[in-house]
Parts: sequence; C-alpha cells; structure tokens
Amino acid sequence: MSKSTAEKIGNYRWIIASLLLFSTTVNYMDRNVISFLKSYFCSPEGFGWSNIQFSYVTSIFTAFYAGFTLFAGMIIDKIGTKLGLAFSLITWSVFGILNAFAGKTVTLHVIMRSLFGAGEAGNFPASIKTVAEWFPKKERALATGIFNSGSNIGAMIAALFVPWCMVYFTGDNMILGLEGWQMAFILTGGIGFLWLIFWFLIYGNPKELLAKGKLSQSEFDYIHADADEKAAAAASLVAGKTDKVPWFQLLSYRQTWAFVIGKFMTDGIWWFLLFWLPDYLKKQFGMTPQEVMWPTFTVFGIAIIGSVFGGSIPMFFMNKGMEAYKARMTAMLLIAIAPVSLLLTQYFGNVEVFGNNASTLAVAIICIGGAAHQAWSANLFTTVSDMFPKKVVGSVTGIGAAAGGLGGVLVQLLAGFVTDHFEALGNKQIAYVIMFAVCAFSYLIAWALMKLLVPKFKLITDL
Repeated sequence: MSKSTAEKIGNYRWIIASLLLFSTTVNYMDRNVISFLKSYFCSPEGFGWSNIQFSYVTSIFTAFYAGFTLFAGMIIDKIGTKLGLAFSLITWSVFGILNAFAGKTVTLHVIMRSLFGAGEAGNFPASIKTVAEWFPKKERALATGIFNSGSNIGAMIAALFVPWCMVYFTGDNMILGLEGWQMAFILTGGIGFLWLIFWFLIYGNPKELLAKGKLSQSEFDYIHADADEKAAAAASLVAGKTDKVPWFQLLSYRQTWAFVIGKFMTDGIWWFLLFWLPDYLKKQFGMTPQEVMWPTFTVFGIAIIGSVFGGSIPMFFMNKGMEAYKARMTAMLLIAIAPVSLLLTQYFGNVEVFGNNASTLAVAIICIGGAAHQAWSANLFTTVSDMFPKKVVGSVTGIGAAAGGLGGVLVQLLAGFVTDHFEALGNKQIAYVIMFAVCAFSYLIAWALMKLLVPKFKLITDL
C-alpha cells in the first residue's frame, strides 16, 4: 500500500495494534520474572529448590494457563475484547504482585503462579479476536506479528530488570524489608495498571468508533473488504444464526484440530526458551545471573524481527495473487525449516572446540530458533481468522492456546527431568542436546499434520 493510499484510508487500526503490543509486553514481562529468578530459587543461598521443583512451578502455571484459555476465549467472544482483555490484565497483575509474598515454599509459588496463569489466559484470545475485527486478512499476520513481538520485548525487559532488582534492592536500598526478588514481582506487576488507562480511553470496536467519528468510513470499509467474510456474514444473518457457538461444536471441524495440533506441537518450544534459556547459559558456559542478561536480551530482541518479518511474508505472497490460506501455509513451511538449525547449538557451544566464541555461536543459533518461532506463531494465530467467522475467533484461539499450554507443560516437565537426570550422571550438557533436538523438528512435524488435516482452504460458513 502506498503512503498516499494509507493516508487516505487512515491508520487507526495500527493504534489498536500498538495497544495490543503494550499489553503483550506487560504479559510477558510479568511471566518472565520467574525465569530470571531460577538461579536464586535453585541455589543454596536462595530457596534451595531442585530443577524438578522449579519445573513444577512453571509447568503447573502453564497447565492453569492452558485450562483457563478454554473459558477465556468463550467469555471474550461473549463480553467483547474491551472488557475481556482488561479483566484478564487486572487478574494477572494482582496475582503477579501477590507472588512476592509466597516465601520459599514451592506450594505457595505454585498457587500464586497458577492463579497468575489463569489471568494471563485471556491475552491472546482477546488480541487475536481484536486483530480479526480490526484488520483485513492480508494485514492480519503482520498485525499479529507486531503485537506478538511484545512477548519478546517483555522478555528483554525482564532480562535486564530482574537481575537489576536482585542487585539493587539489598541492604539500605530495601523497601519495607522486601528483597530484590520480591520487588521484581511487585514492580512488574504494577505496570499493567498504566495500560488500562490508555485501553479504556482509546479502544472500541470499529462500528462504535465509526459512529463516534474516530474512525473514517474509508478505513472501516477497508477493514471489512474481504469478500468471502462479507458473504459468510450475510449468509449467517439470513439463516438467523446467533453468536453463541458452544466450543465442543467447534471441535467437530478439522480446521480447529489443525490449529490445535499446530499450537500443541510448537508452543512448548517457546515456553522452554522463556523459562530455561538462562539456566542453559549458566550450566553450559558458567555465566553468572548478570552475565546471562545480555545473551538473553539478544535472543528475544532478534525474535522481534522474526515476529514482524514473519508476519509480512504471507502478505508478499498475497500481493502476488496467492489466496490467503495458501500464502499462510507456504510461509509457515519456509519458517518451519529454520529451527532445524538448533541441532547445531551444542556443537557450536563446545568450549573446548570454539573457546571464548562458543557462547556467541550457540546464542546465534538460538536466535534463529527464537525468531523462527515468533514468525511461525504470528502466522499460526492468523489461520484461525482465515478459516472461522469473527464471532468464534476467541473461542477457537482459546482451544488452541489450551493445547499449546498442555504442550508447554510436557516440554517443561521433560526439561526438568532430563536436567536433573543427566546432572546426577555428571553430564549435564546431554540434557540440552535432547531438548534442542525436540525443538528442532517440532515445527516441520506440526506443519505436516496441519496440512494433512486441511489440505485446501475452506472458510467455515455454517456457524
């Protein structure tokens, strides 16, 4: 789209994408606090937890997150994105703050983190539904890639902020006797409330803002320009169908299962990077928590590029005349090949062979994997709005996110088991050989299964 055309149409939809970027940044900043506290929680001078105890906290959190996305998606489809996303953020922020008062007990951290996960469950169903409401198909992957890059920005902020809290809030700098790990939970949890101000001032659905004069008629028409969606909406109106669609009915469609499998097979890889990357850098290269900051910051920074660029790939194909779903799947196949490079992580991370360059080379490979995941995720989410009417996008996204959370639980439990097992055998590096091999092939397997389920595009029109 040329600059003059964009100016004529208007850009309010990109302001909405910016709000989603902000909420996702807060979401992942809060989520990643615990990953940068692992070295303290699992140290003798800290809480003295084992790797498997830490994996209980993160995996049970993930299970709650997964379970509640089923309900979150349905609720958001019913009450709308404005209230749904606001309530979600308030819930996760409150329990994120309360996590600071869980003490050293694993059980209390499990409880607080689980309730925190229940709150976080609404972010992606609400955000994907918002993108479906505010963007035409050809822009949805890019819009998703933009807001999804908030997951990287949040992780980058946490990588710098949490270690700083641990160092700064000691001795005379302690506030009300709260230690650094506690202040990390409190300060990150409080930031989300600032977002609420902008959300309630700016957000509304396109029809509401058109009526208020905040959205131009040309941009409204551009947002609703997809002919197949207009035809499906008209057919649904003629048939007298309601907006209430039970989620178990959605499970009867192969398109739902394609999305579910895509999420189940690949979400756990991102969870693994979020919660275990600092641990890998410490064990593989002997890095201190402060030294871990910048490699982690770099990985998530590069992933931002993957998220946005990956979202633009199908737009390129669509501008060449390819239909939306084919463009999406072609892009996803190209993206799925990149994580195979993770098989080389431990080879390049061999200090005996590559010396001081080993950590840099290993991190570079992980950067490729992280960027590929975010590019994949931006397109995977958008397959829902490609195939389903807007009224059920939140519900289908919730079902898929639940499956992704289940995959995340299994990957984290596997990571906890293999790290403890091979550390006991005196060969801790083998654990990460196994984990990176799992990461390497998950995307290609997921793509093949998705393509098997939905070989050709078919828009759902009977809901």
